[in-house]
Amino acid sequence: MLKEFKEFIMTGNVIDLAIAVLLAGAMGLVVSGFVSDIMMPIVGHFTGGVDFAEMKMVLDEAVVAADGTVEKAENAIMYGKWINAIINLIIVGFVLFMIVKAYNKTKKPVEEAPAADPGPSEIDLLTEIRDALKK
Repeated sequence: MLKEFKEFIMTGNVIDLAIAVLLAGAMGLVVSGFVSDIMMPIVGHFTGGVDFAEMKMVLDEAVVAADGTVEKAENAIMYGKWINAIINLIIVGFVLFMIVKAYNKTKKPVEEAPAADPGPSEIDLLTEIRDALKK
């Protein structure tokens, strides 16, 4: 059983999948950093300094004791983080689109094989039969 597992793990498809998962994770970190550190400040600049990550709708305010400790945490809908996630998705989708488009340009166009000779048509066959019967 151990030998079978080793053969399974060492096949090309499993190793390719593992590499793809690791690269996807790294790519996700790069894109998240790009969105949060580069794109969102630019978007915030054009929207009057709004930081989307901090946007929220407070349902219940936090309860703070006199000594400054939080007795009850704030309950809020963090819709700004959701906006960041949507922008992140759009950027990832666009980057993947550009990668696939560039990859497709590098591939050679598939040359279609010439169509096989269809042979004689029904009319040709019927004409041959008619001529053979006349003889």
